[in-house]
Parts: sequence; structure tokens; C-alpha cells
Amino acid sequence: MKILVTGGLGFIGSHTVVELQNEGFEVVIIDDLSNSSIQVLEGITTITGKTPIFEKLDLKEKDRVERFFSLHKDIVGVIHFAASKAVGESVQKPLLYYENNINTLVYVLKEVVNLKASNFIFSSSCTVYGQADELPISEKSPVKEAESPYGNTKQIGEEIIVDVCKATSNFSAISLRYFNPIGAHDSAKIGELPLGIPQNLVPFITQTAAGLREQLTVFGNDYPTPDGTCIRDYIHVVDLAKAHLVALQRLLDGKNKSNYEVFNVGTGKGTSVMEIIKSFERVSGHKLNYKIGPRRSGDVVQAYADTSKSNTQLGWKVKLTLDDALRSAWKWQNTL
Repeated sequence: MKILVTGGLGFIGSHTVVELQNEGFEVVIIDDLSNSSIQVLEGITTITGKTPIFEKLDLKEKDRVERFFSLHKDIVGVIHFAASKAVGESVQKPLLYYENNINTLVYVLKEVVNLKASNFIFSSSCTVYGQADELPISEKSPVKEAESPYGNTKQIGEEIIVDVCKATSNFSAISLRYFNPIGAHDSAKIGELPLGIPQNLVPFITQTAAGLREQLTVFGNDYPTPDGTCIRDYIHVVDLAKAHLVALQRLLDGKNKSNYEVFNVGTGKGTSVMEIIKSFERVSGHKLNYKIGPRRSGDVVQAYADTSKSNTQLGWKVKLTLDDALRSAWKWQNTL
């Protein structure tokens, strides 16, 4: 069965492609290489022994999107990762985020609803919850006003998909609201490969330890948390990739309870920035050069998941630890 993965050479996308190919799916990747590298294709091929079909395509080009789908009418499922993803950058460049994250979603959906098998997995985010009133965050937690344009694009994206589900009887979708993916494939053939200065914590940590960055800045240590730093739910990217596989299989097998479902994907445990730093120092044996800086606009204080719905209804659970994730991220960094 042919599955389209948009943004399939990105961090989460590439790991999901590996899981799909290992499960026997035929994978087609669309990626514009704006925040990824063609070398990732080699890594996927080395791990799985199969080279996925690859199309370099900017999904903002509506005509090209239409042409692509006219050539791939046998696609039975789409996993949509393609989007700009940095909270801080979205605050500085909101229009870039609205154009790239909303327009592209609409153009893809316009084609997907015309496929014989319209199964759609949306790469959503815990940012849709904003600063939650209660922790852990369950799927029933209110979707509050977004703290950043990035978070707002995920909220709007979900709303668009809900409307399409209501209007289209043969269209089924699952939004996976995931928390903070980190780590790399154990082979160290693929991992997080940000172009330019990393926007996420762990690649900045590994690049600092490797001497590529002079110093890590911890954005604020005066939050109302045990050590004053922000708390997040950090999930190993391989566990996250497997959740996409399970969600897709749920749709293909017709086991979804409605044609739109939402699942949190996290570990269920909150970890502070300082705890991440200490864990990394422990598994790598490197003392990290860091300083405390001011708070960063758009950051929520703490967020971690209630994963009981994913555990029971999807039958998915994390298997890898925080140390596993940081150890694999460091192993990956040392191959670059």
C-alpha cells in the first residue's frame, strides 16, 4: 500500500518513513528541503534497505500539488508533517507560518478528499492547549488561545480537518498532538538535522557539547517550577514514529470510532530544562557550557501529557527512556 509522507526528510518524518518501510508499506516522500537534507534519503535507505520515492516539491505551489496527486492516485494514506515548526521564529515571522502551515494543508486536503482511500494523519502539537489549567493534559483539556503563531496554525489546521471530516463521508483523519520529540535512530543514520542555528533544546545541547556552539542559553529560571526552568514532556522520536504507524493502521483497518479522532503522544512525564541538561551530562560524560537568559516569548510554563487514551485505544506506549533519547542524540551528533 502506498503512503504519502509530506516533510518526510524532516526529523519526525524520516523516522516515520523508516517505520513504514520496515512494516512493508511503499512510501512516497514530498519535501522542499527548506529545513532538511537530501542526505537523509541515504540514511533511510541504509536502515531499511529500500529507497522511498522522493519528490522535491514546495506544497505552496498549488499547481504542482495537483499534478503530483494526478500521478499518484493509488495513495491510500497521507501523513502530513510538512510545516514550519519553531515557536520563537513564529512569533517573529507570523505571516511565513500562516502561509506555510495553513495554505499547504489546504492544498493537500483538496487532493486527498478525491482519493479512493482518504486516510489522513495530521502532525499536530501540544501547543494547541496553550498554558493548560490542569496537568497532565488530556485530549479533553480545553484548546485555549494559542501562545504563538505556530501553535495557532496547529489549532487552525485541526479546525480545517474537522470541517472536512464533517463535509466528506469517505474521509477519515487522526490528529496526533505530540509533545517534545528528541533523540535519533539507534543506527545514527538519521536524526535531528536543523539547518542553521537550532530552534530546539536538544540539538542546541549536542552542538554546544560538540563545540559547534559556544554556549547554551536557558530561557528563564524564574518560572513557578521546582528548579525554575520550563517543564516539557520529552518523547523519543522513534516511539513517536511508531505512534504514526499505529494510528495509520487504525484508519486502514477501519477501527477508528469516528472519522475524526485526536490522541496525545507523549511519555506522561514532565522534565525540566535543567533536568535535561543533567541527564545529557550524565549519559555523554560532557560538562555543558550554559548560561541563564531571559524568558522567551511564546513559551508556556509546563506541559506534559495524559497518555491513557493513546495507551488504551491506540494500544501504543513508549518503550524508550529520556536517557535513551539523549544518548542517541549524542551518538547522532558525533556522526555529523
